[in-house]
Amino acid sequence: MSTATYSPAEQAARLAAQGPVRTAEPVKPQRKVLERFPAGAPRGSWPAEEFAQQQRRQGVAAEVVMDLASDSYLVVVA
Repeated sequence: MSTATYSPAEQAARLAAQGPVRTAEPVKPQRKVLERFPAGAPRGSWPAEEFAQQQRRQGVAAEVVMDLASDSYLVVVA
């Protein structure tokens, strides 16, 4: 069994042929949290959605996401 040795140019060409390198963790987009709301709002009340709607009326691209770790809704801007 022989081991192949490659020149630096051949090594670079082989690495380039493999395509882009993937990282272990995906890159998350940076978001700014405008407001936090507890998930236990009274039945029929959507304070996070109402706040996000007010922001959208003012031209801010706000959206509501759930933060499972803190059990709260976040109004964020990307």
